[in-house]
Amino acid sequence: MDLNRRHFLGIGASTLTAGLAGCSASSSEETATTTSSTTESTQTETATSTPEDTSYSVSMEPVGEVTLDEPPETVAHYFPDYGDMAVALGHGDTVTSMGLPSRFHVNHYDELDGISFDTDSLTKLVGDSGISKEVFYNLDSDLHMIDPQWLINNKGFKLEPADIEEITKNVGPFFGNTIFRRTDTWHNYRYYSLYEAFRKVAEVHQEEEKYEQIKAFHDEYITDIQTKLPGPDSRPNALLCWQGSNEPESFYPARLSGKGANKKATDDIGLTDALSDTGIQGLSESNRGTIDYETLLQVDPDSILLRGHEDKTREEFRNTVLEFMKNHEVASELSAVKNERVFRGGPIYAGPLHHFFLVERYATGYFPDTFSGELFDRDELASIITA
Repeated sequence: MDLNRRHFLGIGASTLTAGLAGCSASSSEETATTTSSTTESTQTETATSTPEDTSYSVSMEPVGEVTLDEPPETVAHYFPDYGDMAVALGHGDTVTSMGLPSRFHVNHYDELDGISFDTDSLTKLVGDSGISKEVFYNLDSDLHMIDPQWLINNKGFKLEPADIEEITKNVGPFFGNTIFRRTDTWHNYRYYSLYEAFRKVAEVHQEEEKYEQIKAFHDEYITDIQTKLPGPDSRPNALLCWQGSNEPESFYPARLSGKGANKKATDDIGLTDALSDTGIQGLSESNRGTIDYETLLQVDPDSILLRGHEDKTREEFRNTVLEFMKNHEVASELSAVKNERVFRGGPIYAGPLHHFFLVERYATGYFPDTFSGELFDRDELASIITA
């Protein structure tokens, strides 16, 4: 491996504090020899010049500061929310991997002119026996946009701190923060909101101006939605859960009040958590418990948001999952089922472009008397991304 081509110089001391090794590669000086001639004699002069320093630093917990000498050309990802950020910044072509490519939902790009992504090109990090460190060597990416603590603390991956140190030293640094949920006990360092993390990714790719344009578009969009929402007393609560089956019998609960980045769309339209004050905990790496229809009936939420069905259209979801619930002895007694307020719950990992479409989905689904059709300008957003 030619480490001289690496697009990074090093990582900060905070990584060492966290038990993850840093690495550095010093910039070199080039020596140029020039020869000049005069009528009196020929004289050879040797001059030493130093290239302009173009390095820049970015910082994000838990790794800390990472110094790059230029924007990375290849970036290994685990989380699709970060992949969506790269696409939004016009750098989808740098994305080399995902933990599970099937969870990177890209159908929304079809509605944005000039935006596309081929998930078939991605390397799958998670194998049958976890994540092999060899996959990182094979990818040979300039940067790993992955929270290393996520890799270490998910025991099914079978990666140790020493593996992260080795990959950092021999391949490239890690940079990223687990933002999609906030229920993991090992995540005892700073959390970032969706747009705080998005800003960090923009700094990595040196696309701060494009980030600011997308954020301004976002702020105007959300403000417009929120000024038209019904009052808080007229907004339903929702039970968020995961179950990928078309005939679900048990569910992994999540908490709308958990404040992870994948809750931003429901927060933006003012939905409240149906599990508040129930004692039911949200899904985490240490809590894999499920709930059944009898438990759901005790809670009897106003609505249900069911994850695991992003490959379906709204109509396909209604004709399979909702139809099964309507004909189920217990599920049919749920208020959400009776009122047909059972919706697809969105991706587990939702990036900024996902978010635009999710807000539209939920606003039109929950408040059809107020919102209908397309709620944001696809062409304007696409022109920002492709500029």
